[in-house]
Amino acid sequence: MKLIKNIPNFITLLNLSMGLTAIYLSLTGTEKELAYAGYFIFLAAVFDFFDGFAARMLNAKSDIGLQLDSLADMISFGAAPGFILYKMLSLSHGNPHDDFAGIDVYNLIAVLIPWGAALRLAKFNIDETQQDGFKGLPTPALAFLIASLPIIRETLYSDRGMLYMFFTNAYFLGMVAVVGFFLMISSFPMFGLKFKDFKWKNNEIKYIFLIISALLVLWLKVVAIPFIITLYLFMSLVVYLINIQND
Repeated sequence: MKLIKNIPNFITLLNLSMGLTAIYLSLTGTEKELAYAGYFIFLAAVFDFFDGFAARMLNAKSDIGLQLDSLADMISFGAAPGFILYKMLSLSHGNPHDDFAGIDVYNLIAVLIPWGAALRLAKFNIDETQQDGFKGLPTPALAFLIASLPIIRETLYSDRGMLYMFFTNAYFLGMVAVVGFFLMISSFPMFGLKFKDFKWKNNEIKYIFLIISALLVLWLKVVAIPFIITLYLFMSLVVYLINIQND
């Protein structure tokens, strides 16, 4: 019985392992393997979903499991995306290459990702009001955006068109770090995607978001991910403004 109760924690450790693998590939891998690092972030998210699912199914929720999940998320959705973004910046075009003691200072802007993730997760752990929605951009959302970038780079590399030039530009990548950091630590309200029921009336914004996102994926494939995150931010702003008018 005790072994069964630890199944969710084992799944959480698999989440952490995917993050560590992404970091390893970011540090030692080729440009092609950097895209694999992005895939491991998405795989980490799968385990992150199933550890909570297993905990509920097995009635195995625990304080240790809660803390372990947060620590694993910090690695997979904070540190690992930071390393991926650092490598993307080092490969980017338009990079100012401001060297100091042999270090490209501009690339260090990637540290904002794990900084923001650590602050975001710490705030989330002590805030009991974030059950149906979020305050600030959830760390997995920004992690997905960053994880998609090396995959987009690899996918669009052969023709190197406008989208390739945009998503691999050093200043765009720097903007992702800065804007992402402030969105994570902000208190801006964002809607959650958990369903208490499946009625349209109670979940219009969620259904609209999921339908548009699915259409974007069918049309743009992996390139859709940055647009989906932007859509999420925009729709959260719309919901916030509507709620202000109704109050």
